[in-house]
Amino acid sequence: MATMEVSAFAKLNLTLDVLGAREDGYHELRMVMQSVSLHDTITLETGTGRGLTVETDKEFLPTDERNLAAAAALRFCEATGVDLGGLSLRIEKRIPVCAGMAGGSTDAAAVLRALNQMTGVNLPVEQLAEIGERVGSDVPYCVLGGTALAEGRGERLTPLPPLPKCHVVLCKPAFPVSTPELFGRIDSVKLRCRPDTAGMLEALERQDLEGVARRLYNVFEDVLPERKAAEIASIRNSLIQFGALGACMSGTGPTVFGIFDDPAAAHAAWEELSVSYRDTFLTQVV
Repeated sequence: MATMEVSAFAKLNLTLDVLGAREDGYHELRMVMQSVSLHDTITLETGTGRGLTVETDKEFLPTDERNLAAAAALRFCEATGVDLGGLSLRIEKRIPVCAGMAGGSTDAAAVLRALNQMTGVNLPVEQLAEIGERVGSDVPYCVLGGTALAEGRGERLTPLPPLPKCHVVLCKPAFPVSTPELFGRIDSVKLRCRPDTAGMLEALERQDLEGVARRLYNVFEDVLPERKAAEIASIRNSLIQFGALGACMSGTGPTVFGIFDDPAAAHAAWEELSVSYRDTFLTQVV
């Protein structure tokens, strides 16, 4: 038997652009992604002799192959032919679910990285990401982590210069957002604005934090239902008023994040928003 504990880091979208629908039913995306220190913890134990078992600290999460961490373990074994002799996964969740931060995908990616090391297979990261693509569109990025440009469904990845050191406040309002509904809305409108992706890449190359913060943009904010859009805007404005250099919604939401160069201002924003929003976090980039 062997045991390993790994961290699964949340992701944010510094930019998110939807370029159009594809023939395979997915959408063509262009996104600049960033890992942050908010993370789930996954403990893996191989050689249990009990098949694949999953435990989580959230009763509503599935514990079968619908859990992306379990699906990732199965795809890894299929791709490599490795027999783990039974596998136990214990998942401690800190990343809110359905929040636009890839909580399930990053768990899957962490399992792939851990099994790659535990079994001694040592696949290169590109092959590990290919396995992850069979699990979910965000999994390849989460395998890579850091700062990256993601294109296609999210599987075509280009590592980028790291986001300069900064503090990030995350705030998730209590309402859910339907990803299929937002993609449907995107397909039915002509977007007025799009992210300045080229400018974002240049700002990262220059290590210009203010330039990055000015270019945060997510097209899904433009197609949110009215009441949800108003609350997202209110959180974003609060972050800016507390000194964020820029703020934006991540993924299909509803989490809003602000980038700060002043740790005291970030802490004050976290403290204030925590009063009204349970899922508020003070993090840093990874």
